Amino acid sequence: MHVPTIAEFAIPAHEFALSKTLEHRPDITINIDRVVAHNTTQVVPFVRVTQGEVDGLTEVLENDPSVEEVELFGETDDERFYRLVWNETAQIIGHMINEHAATIQEATAANGEWQLRVLFPDRDALSATNEFAKENDIAFTLKKIYGPENFETARHNLTEAQYETLAVGVENGYYEVPREITTQGLSDELGISHQALSERHRRAMKSLVVSALATVDEENDEAPKPESAARQSP
Repeated sequence: MHVPTIAEFAIPAHEFALSKTLEHRPDITINIDRVVAHNTTQVVPFVRVTQGEVDGLTEVLENDPSVEEVELFGETDDERFYRLVWNETAQIIGHMINEHAATIQEATAANGEWQLRVLFPDRDALSATNEFAKENDIAFTLKKIYGPENFETARHNLTEAQYETLAVGVENGYYEVPREITTQGLSDELGISHQALSERHRRAMKSLVVSALATVDEENDEAPKPESAARQSP
């Protein structure tokens, strides 16, 4: 019997990918929006770079030993969007996707460390990934595991920190009109910076919207089509 499992873990950047980029630009935060693994040793992530100085970042990425290809395909005033090709330094991602049909739900790099949230088809796949990390000397630090009994909390693809942010916001009237607590007050309540709160809140809201849209699509797929309903009417 296959029991899906969600795992959250950390990997030092110097044992994974973009170590030199994060070393040269310690102020940036890198988020993986989507990742494709053509094989175990070639991983293609679509990343979003937020916070920090982005001028000259393309050249920094091109000089990163873990990067084989760099494509800048979009930017705003405070974000840049890249398609990268990683080499074997990111092999653990390729292993999880290709060998165990895992799904990368979230991956964020900041301060020299990657934080990942991965959906595995079963606990055996997670155990095998852990063994793969040990065999290849990758510091794979498991932080939290969600079993089916926790999926109700995790089902909106929220990290524990994001869930806490939304919950504390609701408790303190942040979403009331007018607000009963300011953004600064909420960040103080959570013990994080205003910038960190903004990024965490934005990602949490994106996850909720994507989850809600997916639910609507599922309901629409299950609902009878208008013409079918018309034919069934007396």
